[in-house]
Amino acid sequence: MTALHAGVVGAGWAGIAAAVELVRRGARVTLLDANRTAGGRARRIEYRGEPLDNGQHVVLGAYRETLALMAAVGAPASQLKRLPLEIRYPGGIGLAAPRLPAPLHLAVAIAFATGLTAGERFAAIRLGLGARRAEALARPGETVGALLERLRQPERLRRLVWEPLCVAALNTPGERADAAVFARVLRDALLRRREDSDFLVPVADLSAVLPEPALTWLGERGARLLLGRRASAIAPDGPGWAVESPEGRERFDALVCATAPHEAGALLASVPGLSGLAARLAAIAHEPITTVYLQYAGRVRLPRPMMALEASHAQWLFDREAFGGPRGLVAAVISASHAEGALGQEVLGTKVHREVERVAGPLEAPRWTKVITEKRATFSCVPGAFRPAAESGAPGLLLAGDYTEGPYPATLEGAVTSGLRAARLALPSRTTP
Repeated sequence: MTALHAGVVGAGWAGIAAAVELVRRGARVTLLDANRTAGGRARRIEYRGEPLDNGQHVVLGAYRETLALMAAVGAPASQLKRLPLEIRYPGGIGLAAPRLPAPLHLAVAIAFATGLTAGERFAAIRLGLGARRAEALARPGETVGALLERLRQPERLRRLVWEPLCVAALNTPGERADAAVFARVLRDALLRRREDSDFLVPVADLSAVLPEPALTWLGERGARLLLGRRASAIAPDGPGWAVESPEGRERFDALVCATAPHEAGALLASVPGLSGLAARLAAIAHEPITTVYLQYAGRVRLPRPMMALEASHAQWLFDREAFGGPRGLVAAVISASHAEGALGQEVLGTKVHREVERVAGPLEAPRWTKVITEKRATFSCVPGAFRPAAESGAPGLLLAGDYTEGPYPATLEGAVTSGLRAARLALPSRTTP
């Protein structure tokens, strides 16, 4: 029996997951992407001869599908450095999770956190443990801000713990963010297994963490890898699908569209019967993330390799030297960075340099600064946000991406999970060999 030929448009983490799963299920696979470097919004770029990422990412221990996919394609686990949950503000609140079973580790972390009053500890434990019943914690249509107000969380606890966690996880400010999604994140990252709450920080560039090992795995199994080939249109072709590109026309028995939603909307706009879906995809609202890289001449002594900041443009600082990067390289992450987008790169770089000095002491100006803003980093995770199903409504055409229907915000885990789901729907009768 001839294997079905499946196409995947988009070589981000969702498309890569879909391609690997399709090969596992016995399909012949062609993977196309406009970029010559795989990884989508989590990939390597180069600047001044240094490999950087187009955004500093952190994997959570709860990302089971992502970690399983890495193992399946032979990506070394050593590419991620595991750190127990720890959040500390210079001179302020600090908590660290001990190596105890969940949710005891969280309760102990809060009970022994520095800088909290007894009332703040009690309020934090009440909300944290209340997330065990995530579906009952948040009301329909409720925002995180409204949830925190209803549960009488103290102002300082909101400002220094819950709202930073919300912005970091959902990339959406608490006054607009979906409380139901936030509650599920708290439950699944903090309350199921202790190791789920660990931070896994890449010690290599993001392309080396998963995309490149996956491409090697796919190539060894006969998949066609067409990087640098942009899909300009898709159309039904008999019982299958055709993808048009400047290089020609490719026909597939099944097709997974694993591009960003605005790109998927453009591709689906001319497909009969899908113009309404295409318009809704194109209208999905997004939130930006900005990463500021600062390369200093010598070592920068941050109090911790990964640390939170208060009342700053940057919410998190990463000592990239401590994670295998070059000496003196610091990455600063600004989630939901709408306001920072109005600043020029030089101005923003200067402001973040001063924020680094606040915690590291006086420093010479960095040798260079690189500001990278992903304007469509994530969908805006607000109550009622449109998230399409994987099934487009047209037979054999599936959608994959972190914006598709699912319980979580836009994350690497969400992308991988969506790719696996789309592949399984594309070839439902196939079983993994």
